[in-house]
Formats: sequence, C-alpha cells, structure tokens
Amino acid sequence: MSETQNVSQPLPTRDSYENFIARMGVNESNQSGAGTYRNNWTSRNRLLIEQAYRSSWLVGAGVDAIPDDMTRKGVTITSKLDDGVKKQLDNTWDEMAIWEHLNDTLKWANLYGGAVGVILIDGQNYSTPLRIEAIAKDSFKGIMVMDRWMLNATTERRVTELGPDFGMPEFYRVVTSATGIPPWRIHHSRLIRFDGVTLPYQQRLTENDWGMSIIERCFDRLLAFDSTTTGVAQLVYKAHLRTYSIENLRGMLAMGKDNPAFKGLMSHMDMIRQYQSNEGMTIMDAKDKFEAHSYSYAGLSDVLAQFGQQVSGAFGIPLVRLFGQSPAGFSTGDTDLANYYDNVSTKQERKLRRPVRKLFEVLHMSLFAQPLPDDFAFEFNELWQVSDKERAEIANTVVDATTKAVDAGLMTDKAGALHLQETSRVTGFGGTISDKDIDNASDLPPPTEKDLDNVEATEPEARREATGNTATTDSAGSGRDNRGFVRWFKR
Repeated sequence: MSETQNVSQPLPTRDSYENFIARMGVNESNQSGAGTYRNNWTSRNRLLIEQAYRSSWLVGAGVDAIPDDMTRKGVTITSKLDDGVKKQLDNTWDEMAIWEHLNDTLKWANLYGGAVGVILIDGQNYSTPLRIEAIAKDSFKGIMVMDRWMLNATTERRVTELGPDFGMPEFYRVVTSATGIPPWRIHHSRLIRFDGVTLPYQQRLTENDWGMSIIERCFDRLLAFDSTTTGVAQLVYKAHLRTYSIENLRGMLAMGKDNPAFKGLMSHMDMIRQYQSNEGMTIMDAKDKFEAHSYSYAGLSDVLAQFGQQVSGAFGIPLVRLFGQSPAGFSTGDTDLANYYDNVSTKQERKLRRPVRKLFEVLHMSLFAQPLPDDFAFEFNELWQVSDKERAEIANTVVDATTKAVDAGLMTDKAGALHLQETSRVTGFGGTISDKDIDNASDLPPPTEKDLDNVEATEPEARREATGNTATTDSAGSGRDNRGFVRWFKR
C-alpha cells in the first residue's frame, strides 16, 4: 500500500454537512426555526386602508357586511307603554336616521380601528357629563359620526368612576375642523364608541387608546386572493398564444426597416391578420411554421376557492354572505348563514344593547320631558327569514300552546293575549291585538272544576230565589220597573 493510501481522510465536521441535512427537532435549527410574526401597522396607515376600501370590493364587503346586518332589522319594543308612545318613538328614531348613523359608526370602527357617534343635544356644554334628566324637550338632534382620525383621546385623564368605562379616556378633542365641526372637548358620556378589533392593554396604548382595523389581520390573505385573481385574469389574455416561425428572420431584421425584405415581411404579416380576421385563414411560405399554444386552467378554480375560504374565515363572514354564492358540494350554505346570524346576534347584544338603550333614554326625555320607564325593554329583530309555511306552522304551535295554558289555568286571558302580541313579530299572528284589547281582557283565572261544582250545588236554591222575585201580571208594581231584575240561569 502506498504512503498516500495510508493517510487517513479527516472526518467531516458539523459545518461541512449542516447545509445538506435538515436537523428537525425541538430547540434545533430547521426550516421553520426562523419563522415569526411581525406587526405590519396597517391600522396606522390611513391612506392605505382608505385606498383598499375604495378600490377593492372584497375589502368593502368585509368592512360593511357585519355592521349592515347588525342594524338591518332594527328592534322591537317589548315593554308596555302608553298609547302612541311606542309609535312616536319608532317614527322619530327613523326620522333622525339613527340606524344609519349607528351603521356608519360601526363601519368606520371596522375600517380605522375606532369611531364614535356624538349625541347631539342642543344648548348643552359638550365638555360636561351627560345628564338625562337635564335634557330639554325637543333638544335631541341626532348623532354625528366621527372616526378615530377626527378626534384625539386625552389619555392624561381617565375615567375614575367604577363601571364599564373605568380606565377609558375621559375626554376627546376634535381635531378636524374642515367640516365645520367646532373644536369641541367632548366628555366620554356624550359619545357612543366602537372599536374595530379590541387590543390588549400594551397594544392599545400604542394606538392612542383605540382598537385595530379588521383589515390588518387579514391583509396578507387579501393580497394573496387579489393577486391570484389578477394572475388568472392575465392568463386569459394568453389563452390563444400563437407563434409564427420564419426562416432567416433575424437576418431580415438586421437589414433595417427600409430594406425591401423587411417591408415585405410586414406586408405579409398584415395580410395574415386580415385573412385571419375575415376568413380564419393563415397564408404562409412552405418553409414557415405556424403553431397555436393552449394553456391548461385545471386546478386554478380550486386555488381561488381556497384563498376565498381563507379570506372568509379571516373576516368571520361565510362565503354565501361575503361572495354572494353558495359553497360547493351538497351544502346550500343555510347552516353557515344561520351560524353567522347567531354570531351577529351576539355582537348586537354585546356592542349595541347599551348604546341603543342610552339613545332611547335620550329620545324619550326629549320627546316627552320625562325619563324612560324602569321596566323598558326591547329585543333585536331576527335576521333569519322563515318561509310563509314555516311561519304558519310556528304560529299554529304558539297559539295552540297559549290556548292550552289559558284553559289549564296557567295563564289568564289577558296574559295569553299579551303573549300573542309579543310573539307576533316572529309568528306573524297577533299583531292586530291592541293594548286596549289587552286591557279589556279578563285578568282573573278561568273557573276550575271545583268552582263549577259549587255553582251546580247552589243552582236549585238560586232558582227558587229567582222564582220568588219574578214579577207576575197580578203583582203590585209599586212604581218600580221590574225588568231590571231579570236573571239568566244555567240550564
């Protein structure tokens, strides 16, 4: 064996093969070891999110869908009020376009991360706390919507009163005066505030005590969907890509545009375009070669569908609501839509109930110069629309159950009528029962079997008494009209 062969080769070091072997495991460097999450601060880039809202229908649908559904059907006042009060509250609410302004406030909160609705009360100082009892008659003028960029929260002063607003900014100062809004210093009690995505404490401080735009979380999914859609649209232009091979083409091009060979080539191409347009015919030299290339679009629809589902999940809006189309397969989307409406109902209870009740208190004081009753109650109307057949079945079930409860003595006639009136918004039956009809209904329980037995036992005695008091033709009238003593008896 030679000397060279006796020399042992050095063993490979870790650095020499770590570029070729993936070390997978806990606390090891691997392909995903450098993965992390970073803030993109989209909520702070006002121009970017405004451009996205204006130019992308998908961004607009994602921002608008849930606020539209939260304010679409309104509410029904379920408590009993004096005659005409309920109707006047509803009419004035519609005249002031309060639902429209609440809708805009929710939309701009989703888009910018925060927005407020200023309760406009004529003749009051907006820097003082709102006192419902101090609202003068007809002084409530509606709501003015302002997004987070139109006013600043004064973070140096916080709400110290224990309650749902504890720790929040006490005042907000208007910074946008171009629209004619005075530079008010507004107390927080005069505002209806909504946040887009609520942030934890430290992150909320970085946003000047506001929330985060709903676009920020799904911005990368939106770009992926729009980029994929644009890429597929560009492929359509290349669906009929054709090539035409000409012998010695490079040599003719090198001769320049003034060369007869080049001019002849251009004339030939014009003739091909002319006949292809008119006759679909391609005329060429025997040595030339013409080819048409086709593209396969298989799988592109699946890619678009997957990106669409990711955007739908990011916004929390089902495909049938966001894209206006039913999902593929056997599903009609009804289950997804029902779950979505349940989510919207939850948002209504959490975000809208307190503001809506506060607005009813202000409106009632402005209209009638008296506070709202303590037992005032309302319910958000259902978003899910049932068919006429289903509504008729529900009405039949409710009426049957109410009738049985009244007959069994579990409810009075008055309670049964009131129950039918309150459920009329769901069943479609009982809406014509007026408050006067309910007042005239009996508030006493129906007679039981024991009561009927007592009536049967006392009936002979009552009949004898009645017979003794019956007027006859030969009796003395004594100047009294005996027609008033006529009685009816159970036979």
